[in-house]
Amino acid sequence: MGRSSIFDKILILDFGSQYTQLIARKVRECRVYSEILPFHVSMKKIHSLSPRGLILSGGPSSVYDPEAPRVSRQLLLSGIPILGICYGMQLIAHSLGGEVSHSEKREYGRVRLVIDHPGDLFRGIGKPGEGLPVWMSHGDQIQKLPPGFYSTAHSHHTPFAAIEDPKRKIYGLQFHPEVVHTQHGIDLIRNFLFSICQCRPLWEMGSFIEAAKTKLLRQIGHQKVICGLSGGIDSTVVAVLLHRVIGDRLTCIFVNNGLLRRNEPEEVLDLFQHHFHIPLVYVDAEEHFLKRLKGVTDPEEKRKRIGKEFITVFEREAKKIGEVTYLAQGTLYPDVIESISWKGPSATIKSHHNVGGLPERMKLKLVEPLKELFKDEVRELGRELGLPAEVIHRQPFPGPGLAIRIIGEVTRERLKILRDADEIVMDEMKKNGFLNRVWQSFAVLLPIKTVGVMGDFRTYEHVVALRIVESLDGMTADWVKLPHRLLEQMATRMINEVKGINRVVYDISSKPPSTIEWE
Repeated sequence: MGRSSIFDKILILDFGSQYTQLIARKVRECRVYSEILPFHVSMKKIHSLSPRGLILSGGPSSVYDPEAPRVSRQLLLSGIPILGICYGMQLIAHSLGGEVSHSEKREYGRVRLVIDHPGDLFRGIGKPGEGLPVWMSHGDQIQKLPPGFYSTAHSHHTPFAAIEDPKRKIYGLQFHPEVVHTQHGIDLIRNFLFSICQCRPLWEMGSFIEAAKTKLLRQIGHQKVICGLSGGIDSTVVAVLLHRVIGDRLTCIFVNNGLLRRNEPEEVLDLFQHHFHIPLVYVDAEEHFLKRLKGVTDPEEKRKRIGKEFITVFEREAKKIGEVTYLAQGTLYPDVIESISWKGPSATIKSHHNVGGLPERMKLKLVEPLKELFKDEVRELGRELGLPAEVIHRQPFPGPGLAIRIIGEVTRERLKILRDADEIVMDEMKKNGFLNRVWQSFAVLLPIKTVGVMGDFRTYEHVVALRIVESLDGMTADWVKLPHRLLEQMATRMINEVKGINRVVYDISSKPPSTIEWE
């Protein structure tokens, strides 16, 4: 296969795993470009992209089910090196003459893998008989190998935990090398990329910028674009990137929806007017958004109403500018994968205002140059583009704003309570050196009141939950074990300084099974 591209490419076929993008991220960490495509992509499309290798992702299906997603034998026997992970490995076995069935002894979580034969994938990683901790998540297993394959590793309950056919360059892993819980997982991926696929480590964020510029020019042409600006890292990176590509054909629109943190509108206006010098329109739409949210308690309905109102504002402002064709947004992959079944059959978790919350009919076409990136990759991109440190390290803030941190109806009174509490959280985290050490830190206003005592008086006021988590990419997260002194200081200040709060609790749930935001 020729190397006409300036960088080598690995294609990842998505069969619905929540880890699919983690595979792409690990490949990029090895400085090899990766792209995710749906499992049913045509051979013509694959050949047109000239990949050095293919990775078949995991997924929730069973290969022996009639409706299970599949690939053709033509693809498997195309001569392109292939690595199947979990469902991907079972699909290879099932399609090439092996047998796969349900196992009574399922494996979920950390499992000890025993190497039988180093082969190509385990070269330099371990010796026969040596054990490695890996992360399993399966209820089916291969019972009989296809012709031409041999086993390279097993676990206590899985006789064929890693298989390969080096002659046809087809490989399979029952466990997930892309997750941090698998020891030497990145080394297995490197062996596939460099020893088997003969990739060159040429991909870097600078390469992404150049590729994104080319793609944006091809998509946008000479049309005008508006960018929905929030002031966060995602939309800011999109704005700066687009401005470099199309100049003043870009107009940023900052909508004050009344659901922002205190002083946020002023900070965003100052940043764009004095640092970036990008055309910016400020729209005060607080009354419209709060009117749309009146009486609404369902979180999905909140998101959809907010999303629809944003689009109404954007389309109105675009009409004022004239001849605007595109709306640019800072959509990231975690937004996409939680909102819609994107490139493969991934499960829907919730809608985001800039993904699942969009109305079905919209006059503007979408431009989303970051939708295959994780937050840490966007921060790296921001550094490449020269963004200020305070923007790069800003904690993620949801598009629907404080509306989804108020459980129940959104009112001016409840917004004030939450803003006051949120300001204390941010202030204390910053003063104690934790603000840039965690992924997110915020307060959630709960829809309950509890009895309390202040002085000699009985109170019956609101409860606030603290949510402080650490994460690498937002796909998984764990609660932060903050010093008790800091938790106590935040709780004391909220109860003493915020009228309407008499109780503070700390959320100690991880993602999964919980999400980071409460709604």
